[in-house]
Order: sequence, then structure tokens, then C-alpha cells
Amino acid sequence: MNPRLTDQAAQHSGLSHADLERFSGIARQAATAGATQLKALFGRLERIREKGRAGDLVTEADVAAEQAVLQVLSEETPELGVLAEESGRKEGQGSDLQWCVDPLDGTTNYAHGYPFFGTSIGLTWRGQPLLGALAVPALDRLYWAAPGLGAWCNDAAITVSGCNNLGDSLLVTGFAYDRHNRLDNNYAEFAYFTHRTRGVRRGGAAAVDLAFVAQGLLDGYWERGLSPWDLAAGMALVEQAGGVVCSYDGSPAQLATGRLIACTPGLEQALIEGLGNCRPLTGASFGAPELDQPSP
Repeated sequence: MNPRLTDQAAQHSGLSHADLERFSGIARQAATAGATQLKALFGRLERIREKGRAGDLVTEADVAAEQAVLQVLSEETPELGVLAEESGRKEGQGSDLQWCVDPLDGTTNYAHGYPFFGTSIGLTWRGQPLLGALAVPALDRLYWAAPGLGAWCNDAAITVSGCNNLGDSLLVTGFAYDRHNRLDNNYAEFAYFTHRTRGVRRGGAAAVDLAFVAQGLLDGYWERGLSPWDLAAGMALVEQAGGVVCSYDGSPAQLATGRLIACTPGLEQALIEGLGNCRPLTGASFGAPELDQPSP
């Protein structure tokens, strides 16, 4: 098992316990501010559009939630950089700390009135996840985690499940926007694990999926094609809840790769081996057009 990335980031950053308490409080405040906007606009959208990639949606709720989040962060930590899904990157003032903001994780769900979404706020140190918070307004849940403080849902401490047998597990995954034109599209992996577990769910909101793993509602998660704002808070939740976060081959996870395994410790090796056994399914398997080969 790799050392916890969040613990390493806390140690090397030199942040004190009081610093971690302060930043985790700001993360909760920002996540709550974003989720308040999502709750107010849910079911009341006037415009839904694509923003470059097919299926990659943005709504006025994404924008309103991000503005609310950024207002909190600019007031509380004006010196820190921010990487936000909708507005991009704002450089910090010489600090290695950076906020990663997903104002609406699960935009497609939200646009269809499907109540599985949230506002995710992660804090990274030199690109490593450090701490984070996730507000899920439809469930009235506020998840948060930080080194030395543990992982929480509202006022209750949370831990990953004790599942150590793949056949007894319930997993979750997702599919990237480029799945229509890549062989490396997660379909083979989905089929592989569906036949070897009690089931594989597809929630459509990566941060919420990770929070459910941290809470022990799900036993493991894997996905590709993700962005840092999808992962930063959720990785902190899983690690601080006693779970494992790693890359597909078991090496330390990196936000920049967009590929992740997150699970209870007893499933780590089974998920690594299972992903290694999978081969992409061809487009012909689905009656689909010829797909591009996976990139290295």
C-alpha cells in the first residue's frame, strides 16, 4: 500500500494542525455556498449547452455555483491559486497551495433533473491532494476530510467498508466524454467487474462516487478521463476514511493522469489485477463505428 498522498502533502507543506482546520473550514464554507446555488436552481434551468466536447454540458447553475465558491475563496484566501472547471486557472501569490473547484459535479444529471450531484472543493499542495469538502444538496450531506482531522459526513465520522472479497463487493465507475471514439473507453472493464462482483454502479458524479466509497456505501471505484477538480476532494475523503487511492498499476495516484482506483484496502490488489486483465472492446462489439486506438 502506498503512503497516503494527503498525509505526505500535509507533512511536506509545513501546515500546522490549526492551518488544516482553517483550510478545511473554508472548503466546507465554499462547498456549501456552491450547493446553495445548485439547490435554488434545480429544476429551473433556462439554458443548457455543450462547451466543446460532445456531451460536456454547462448550465447557468454551474456558473452561479462557481461564482459563489470563488467569492468565498477570494475573501478567505486571496493569496492562493485556484483551478476552477468553468473559469480556469488563477495564479496564486507564491504559494504551493491551490484550490480545485468543481462547482457542479454531475452536470448531466443535474440538467436532466436527476438528483445525484454536488459541489466539490479540494485543496492541493504541489499538485497532490491535501484536503477537501463536498456538498450534496439533494441528500443534505456535507462531506469533508483533512489530515489529522479524519473524514466526516455532516457530524459523523466515516470510514470505508471492510469488504475484502471482490465477489462480495459493490463497485462504481464512470465513462469519459470521449468514450464514443476511443477503444480505451472503460466498457471492457465495466463488463469484467460486473461479472465478478455484486454489481457496478454508474453514478455520473465522480466526487459523489468517491464520497460514497469513503462512507462505506460502495466498496471501490475506478475511472479514467477525469480532471483534477473531479478528484481532489474525493481522494482526500477516501484516504482519510482509511481507504486506498492509487493508479491503475498500483503506483501512487497522480491528479494529472485522470485515472484512479479508490477502494477499501482489501480490494486494492483485485482491482489492480482486474484492470490489468482487461482488453478494450472493439466498436464492432456494440455495432458502433470503428473506434480510435487507445493512446499510450
